[in-house]
Amino acid sequence: MHFLQVYPCSEDPSLALLSLLCTGLEEHMAKKGKKHTPTPEDMPLVHPHAAGIDVGAEEHWVCVPADRDAQPIQKFSAFPCDLHRLADWLKACGITTVAMESTGVYGMPLFQLLETRGFAVALVKARHVKNVPGRPKTDRFDCRWLQKLQSDGLLAPSFRPPEDVCRLRSLLRHRDTLVHLSVKHIQHMQKSLEQMNLHLHHVISDVTGVTGMRIMRAIVAGERDPRTFATFRDSRITSSADTIAKALEGDDRPAHICTLTQSLALYDFTQQQIAACDQEMERVLDTFASLIAPEPPPYPHRRLPIGNPKETNPRLLSAPICTGAPASTSRQCRAYKP
Repeated sequence: MHFLQVYPCSEDPSLALLSLLCTGLEEHMAKKGKKHTPTPEDMPLVHPHAAGIDVGAEEHWVCVPADRDAQPIQKFSAFPCDLHRLADWLKACGITTVAMESTGVYGMPLFQLLETRGFAVALVKARHVKNVPGRPKTDRFDCRWLQKLQSDGLLAPSFRPPEDVCRLRSLLRHRDTLVHLSVKHIQHMQKSLEQMNLHLHHVISDVTGVTGMRIMRAIVAGERDPRTFATFRDSRITSSADTIAKALEGDDRPAHICTLTQSLALYDFTQQQIAACDQEMERVLDTFASLIAPEPPPYPHRRLPIGNPKETNPRLLSAPICTGAPASTSRQCRAYKP
């Protein structure tokens, strides 16, 4: 009668009891599964001595924790004297780690200076920082946002190799640029030859090879006889001397000769710079410590003895007899027969 009084509209008292039990069980499970999620205000500081720098081409905005200075956000120019003043201010504020965006080469001088002064500098990608809706986009807010994220440990630094590897990487990138410039000069030389109706690239596979360079240097020097050009043919060229002579009967106009001369000079200069860059890379590589154990030298190849092997090597007495060996090794097999 008690359940009928509580649930007068229910026809079955058992259904009312089941409803009460389910409601209590749901409340108990909700309380058990509820966990405390920290808000951004009470998150623990992973790096309490962190600063954020918004790097610019002409000026840098720096933010430190609010309790370190009366003006926690300051602006410094990109001049070397101001970069040193920036590092001194960070030291005075007790900063140990700095977060800055990897926004081009104009941030590298600041990074190298801070790293030399003992700071733990973290280069972070801009897309990991700025993709936050509703945040004002100014230099002052950017450095403040970097400082907040670095303090909470939410920024993953990009990989930067050691200093000696950075030197080698810079040289390799510069060499790659020189190679691309060299290709441009080769294209200009081919264009000049085509404008003079000289089909040099149709009779030889590489215009910068031995034969091609001989012919182009002769053209620049003033030679115009196709038969003379054919004498520069290397023995490895598949085209005959007559074919080369026919392909080099062109129209030598002064303007095209001038462009060919300058393109050839630029190509030679670029090749000299590539060789100098290779020498510099060799000097950098010599400073690297070898991390691979040198392999032992291979044993010299010993020819099989001729005559009685029992007298030369007693260990060959137990060698098995070779049966069914090919003709090329039959002599060796008979030599090992006891």
